[in-house]
Amino acid sequence: MTELVTAAQMRAIEQAAIESGEVTGLELMERAGQGVVEAIFEEWPELDMEVPDVPAASGEGGAAPAAQGRPPRDISGPKKHRAVVLCGPGNNGGDGFVVARLLKARGWEVSVWELAAPGEGAPDAVACRVAWLEAGGTISTWDEIEPLGAPDLLVDAVFGTGLTRPIPVALANMFRLFRDDWEGAARRERRKMRRVSVDIPSGLSADSGEILIDWEDERGEFPEGWPGFMDWYFDTDLTVTFHNAKLGHFLGAGGESTRKLKVKLLRGLGFTDSPRELPVSVEGHVRLIEPVFHGHRARSDVWFSFVNKHHGHKFNHGHALVMSGPPGQGGAARLAARGALRIGAGLVTVGCPMRAVTEHAVQLTAIMVKGLDGTHGLGEILEDKRITGLCLGPGLGLGPATADLVRIALEAKRGTVLDADALSRFQRKPDVLFDMLHDNCVLTPHGGEFARLFPDLAERLDAQENTATYSKVDATREAAKRAGCVVLFKGADTVIAAPDGRCSINAAVGDRAVPWLATAGAGDVLAGMITGLLARGFDAMSAAETGAWLHVEAARSFGPGLIAEDLPEELPKVFRALGL
Repeated sequence: MTELVTAAQMRAIEQAAIESGEVTGLELMERAGQGVVEAIFEEWPELDMEVPDVPAASGEGGAAPAAQGRPPRDISGPKKHRAVVLCGPGNNGGDGFVVARLLKARGWEVSVWELAAPGEGAPDAVACRVAWLEAGGTISTWDEIEPLGAPDLLVDAVFGTGLTRPIPVALANMFRLFRDDWEGAARRERRKMRRVSVDIPSGLSADSGEILIDWEDERGEFPEGWPGFMDWYFDTDLTVTFHNAKLGHFLGAGGESTRKLKVKLLRGLGFTDSPRELPVSVEGHVRLIEPVFHGHRARSDVWFSFVNKHHGHKFNHGHALVMSGPPGQGGAARLAARGALRIGAGLVTVGCPMRAVTEHAVQLTAIMVKGLDGTHGLGEILEDKRITGLCLGPGLGLGPATADLVRIALEAKRGTVLDADALSRFQRKPDVLFDMLHDNCVLTPHGGEFARLFPDLAERLDAQENTATYSKVDATREAAKRAGCVVLFKGADTVIAAPDGRCSINAAVGDRAVPWLATAGAGDVLAGMITGLLARGFDAMSAAETGAWLHVEAARSFGPGLIAEDLPEELPKVFRALGL
């Protein structure tokens, strides 16, 4: 899995490399700018064309004589590409000056506008600004911007990962005006304008992904009817970052801010050919969940666990028990059970009240049904030690019996997933639940359920929505430590944390976005998939990570039109694609 870092961690890595003498800050800035240019041409090869400054072949502007009644032919050769580079006063702006200089050297028409000149605190950015001027470039201030034509490329190098405080509304409004001018010109000229951000879209926190705008600032006002700052500036086509991706690329608004993220490795920071392992010790690692690719197959220690034992039988692959509620509420449990079966549990049983047996039996075939006489019945069936995974919550109901069933299940110390009603039932006394949990449990709350169990953490997360100081990662880590088990905080930016501080993100954003996964029952299937993995012997953290990743992959494989029932049935196709 790829390691993600905070802005502070990245600064520590860079500072360690500089202090070791392996590289200078200026060399890193030059290599960063080169990395951005390389990424641009990798993404849009049609832009990778040097156009020399040559005089027109004939006539003004290269216009050749034409037949009467026809416009003159332009024989001056390829048109120069245009770029606009917006630079800020810090190191991100320094990267922008390098990008501008390299594009100009390739024959591009480049305009640079700076918010403010870099000061004494950014000597490397000052040096890159001087190099741009010495190369014949010019610089305009933002109050001089008058877009006369649409650029092929708009480069955002304003704030980057160093932004820690909200920007004024007036500045955000200025970004909107730029958007209107350039996009209008692009439509008139039928020119495609590509938007690129250096490190992270300016105005986003690299740690929380939140939009950092001072909404109470009185120096500027948003026009009436304007839908918000994200209407444009955080909707980039490409973000190029360095060394390792940052938390803010996947959390909050950061996950929605760019269509594609590229990570460029810079020589001198201890990396070889992969950003997956950090070159220095970094506290508080967060990982991006993904398989490790070797050749055409996806492989890691987790994926090997899917390979069946050649001489095994169904009990070698675990027995999952999914508890269901009263008649008429069993659909969620059946979805969970199907998820557990398709992900590889050897046996799956739906446990339900006696009066609900017929409802389940007429709709299930490979999945068994067991009528249980309340908590006593659950205790009896759990005497079978071959039951290795439990799922409680989907469609279980909010009555007193739910709390008793959860207690009996947790006393059995099996791998257990608690979701939906099994979480909400304890909203008035969450500590009662936490006291019963063990380290082989997984809680899978969505935002509302998280707020019921951890109201103070949810309040803090909401209260600091527009700051860089507290993130979904922080909240999930604290929740896992308090609960004493793995917590999977659902969303497009799903965060999974263990009590010991391990943390990972399953990001369904950017080119991995699956908006069609927001459908009734999808969470029930996820709970069942994790239960099936626990039944197979996965530890709680691995089961949560693997289940979450495969859940998104199944949705991606199926595509728009997905309903919850499709998710389990798509898993075999995903497994084949992984070479399992």
